Amino acid sequence: MEMRRRLPMGVELVKRGIVTENDIEKALEYQREHPSVKLGDILHILNVCDAEKLIQNIGDIIGEKGIVLTAGVLRINPTEYLALEVCKKNKCIPFEVNGNKIKVCFTDRVAEGRTDTVRMLLLNKGLVMEKYVTFEAEIEKIIATLENKASSDMYQATSNGSIVELVDNIIKQGMEKRASDIHIEPLVDEVRVRYRIDGELITAAKISKDKQAQVIGRLKAISNMHQEKQESQDGRILLYDDYNIRVSSQPNVCGEKFVLRLLKKDNHIRNIFELGYPGTEAELRKSFNKKNSITIIAAPTGAGKTTTLYSLIDYLNSPEINITTIEDPVEIRIDGLNQIEIGNKSTFSGALRTVLRQDPDMILLGEIRDKETAEIAIQAGQTGHYVLSTIHTIDAIEVINRMRKMGLSDYDISSTVATTVSQRLVRTVCPHCRKERGFTEEEKNIMSKIVEKYGDKINFDNVKTYDAIGCDKCNNVGYYGRIGVFEILNISEEIKELIVKGAATIEIKEKAIEQNYRPLIVDGINKVLKGYTTLEELNRQLIIY
Repeated sequence: MEMRRRLPMGVELVKRGIVTENDIEKALEYQREHPSVKLGDILHILNVCDAEKLIQNIGDIIGEKGIVLTAGVLRINPTEYLALEVCKKNKCIPFEVNGNKIKVCFTDRVAEGRTDTVRMLLLNKGLVMEKYVTFEAEIEKIIATLENKASSDMYQATSNGSIVELVDNIIKQGMEKRASDIHIEPLVDEVRVRYRIDGELITAAKISKDKQAQVIGRLKAISNMHQEKQESQDGRILLYDDYNIRVSSQPNVCGEKFVLRLLKKDNHIRNIFELGYPGTEAELRKSFNKKNSITIIAAPTGAGKTTTLYSLIDYLNSPEINITTIEDPVEIRIDGLNQIEIGNKSTFSGALRTVLRQDPDMILLGEIRDKETAEIAIQAGQTGHYVLSTIHTIDAIEVINRMRKMGLSDYDISSTVATTVSQRLVRTVCPHCRKERGFTEEEKNIMSKIVEKYGDKINFDNVKTYDAIGCDKCNNVGYYGRIGVFEILNISEEIKELIVKGAATIEIKEKAIEQNYRPLIVDGINKVLKGYTTLEELNRQLIIY
């Protein structure tokens, strides 16, 4: 049977007598100035016909049930069934529940994959979704109302609505939601509160603009900052028993923005293999704990470099060796280590010079930022010490180029750098709501092509992946926690020779691949195959397709 091709939406509506050709002309003229707005929504904005008839016919044309989402139709609190962030991301609003059935409105442009995500999320709550479509403006209006209510609820959740309790409530909610950072951002008409959870920023609330000065004043008071200064400041909040909170303020055109870094005082150091470090213990020992050398970890800000350094130090720590750390700041205190915090009047290079006179066996240097620090670190490695540090660059191979650009000689790099590591963090699928499935043919092709470039093959027999659905435990995002994706370059004798000769990094990479070096993406695919994360999340971090 031959399928009938659907006519354009405007033609269908004219054919049904819902609108006139003149109405469509006006709508198309409007769309030329507002290209992101769909025709059905424009006809609703222009009010050319009855809204109920219009959306019902649009729904009928695309094979869905249409409804105008008025206040009278909305019979439930949507956020009792779907988190506000889920509603915003998927452009949907639950509006009625009957027994185990729930009616959910989407815009007519939402992709099928997103409706499936919402359907699965509701199934996990024991509810069968019945899909409707409505105008996008109606959904945006309700989401805006829900956002304002969330802000009001946060403020009213305090006993008397005081600023003291409002700020306390913002911080405590961040702790409960596992936020690593809290952003309090003055905007033109409001103050936005966002939490960074598993690397992603999520809007938590919006506070009215007239409270801005009081909120900022309270934050400065508890952070031990100068109240009258309208400039960048750093402070600490020590009011919470389990947390050491670092605070940074930065003026912007709308006021002063604050970022609170939540650091747990009793945050235990995870085993290096728990972080996702690939390989065996024997391979780990081969890569690290070498005297007369440097190990460098490379990654962007927020990719877990410091956490990996702590895990390595904890793994290598023993009573027989003297370990000193130089950090900015000290994030986790470890018993048995000599930890030095860089202050306003000290530098990494200056502290490192002093530490070398303290008879260390192993030195953790928070970051190599400049030529002076790099040269002293090289000298430390050449005089019998083992130095672990971090550097900002894209991958393990590029560490060599980065050090060359700092002005270090090829001889110093080749003679001292023993191992370079690059890493990224990917979110792990929430174990409470994930849905198992097989890989699609497209996914298999993507992964196979990548690993085959390095002479490897994937056996997809009995291998499963998961869809990230979302539940209360993971803030309805489908992911809970993060795991590292790594690449390790061990500087072999052959690679040392190439560095001394001034070889380009592409030549060094070719030799490294011959010696079993594999880039980040290969470890990432292995983590997907083991079910830790999804190909979608890996692509979001590394952009592989």
